[in-house]
Amino acid sequence: MSDQHEEQPWDASDPTFQQQLERLHQFTVYFRWAVVGVLWLLLGPISLWMLRSEIQMWREYFTWTALRYGLAYNLLPTLALSICVGATVAVLLWQSRNILFGISPRQTRRLTALLWQIRKQGESHPLWRWVNSPQSSDSR
Repeated sequence: MSDQHEEQPWDASDPTFQQQLERLHQFTVYFRWAVVGVLWLLLGPISLWMLRSEIQMWREYFTWTALRYGLAYNLLPTLALSICVGATVAVLLWQSRNILFGISPRQTRRLTALLWQIRKQGESHPLWRWVNSPQSSDSR
């Protein structure tokens, strides 16, 4: 099925294409951080509220053993906090890798395929306005 590339009349080396690809990557960064923020806003306060008696005890007599047992015997808030911390660390590592080493070829292919799909679908695609934002050309 090599006709996928034949249907694409756009040149991948086009500066407009590169700007749109960069905007799409920027959207993925914002989206990932938004998901992390929503996780912290939804799960964080509930988990901390469920751990309030343990937190009060930790403030008075903090030991690592008290922390361990407090988290071990409160599995639901521990799991929720672990999800929040894990998602935060994952996004931090992903973004740090992208900053230090650049976007991976695999992710570039995925973003390129998504950009082709957005361009093919046109204005009816939900990300069309984000990718074709006039701000992408005003970034100088």
